Amino acid sequence: MESLNARNAIIRLGGDIRTARKKRRIPMAEFAERIGVGEGTLARLEKGDPGVRIGTLALALLALGELDRLEELLDPGDDRTGLLLDRNRLPKRIDRKRAKTPTSPDALDDDDGMVF
Repeated sequence: MESLNARNAIIRLGGDIRTARKKRRIPMAEFAERIGVGEGTLARLEKGDPGVRIGTLALALLALGELDRLEELLDPGDDRTGLLLDRNRLPKRIDRKRAKTPTSPDALDDDDGMVF
């Protein structure tokens, strides 16, 4: 892995998974069995090995009751950069002459035949 920031984030995530497992008092062997991997793979996950499958991460989060965190990881509604890019793509001006009028055939393409 070339990015030190990305590497550190993965190591921190692995440590957080280990801490969450320990807070729940789940032994390593039992947790590995719950997520369907060997103890060696679990150890690699908890050390932040970037080669561990994302499916293993998802199962670990599920077993910890935290799968929703993965589901919300890059929610488009919370993507600040994406939202900023969308905002920057908005037209500066709207030319009324070029705008579709409610009576034009293109404006009636709504599934219900309604014009908004």
